[in-house]
Amino acid sequence: MKKKDFVTLILSTIGGILFALGMCMALLPEWGVLNQGIVIGAIGLVVLLAMLLVRRKMDGKPAIVFNARAIGITLLGVIGAIVLGVGMCMTMIWNMMVPGIIVGIVGIVLLLCLIPVVKGLE
Repeated sequence: MKKKDFVTLILSTIGGILFALGMCMALLPEWGVLNQGIVIGAIGLVVLLAMLLVRRKMDGKPAIVFNARAIGITLLGVIGAIVLGVGMCMTMIWNMMVPGIIVGIVGIVLLLCLIPVVKGLE
């Protein structure tokens, strides 16, 4: 295993666990730790962002590339994740089963669109 792959593995695991634990803490009212969950989730996001920057630096690439394609891909990913999340909220919290499933499927389709946009079609 290459050093950059090992560092990515460790940082992404730590960041993912912190983010997931923070979201559980924030979203489960039985635990009663909303504020602490938000802090832990934010720390997880910071670790994941640091992992991205470290990985790009180890690959010899610039940390962040700002061009129209990168911004468009990012916006597509963010919009797809938000739409999928709204669909999940509609089904699980607001008791709107059929509309929530439809909105969730639209979000999944938007996220699947990332594959050809990022990798291209051959």
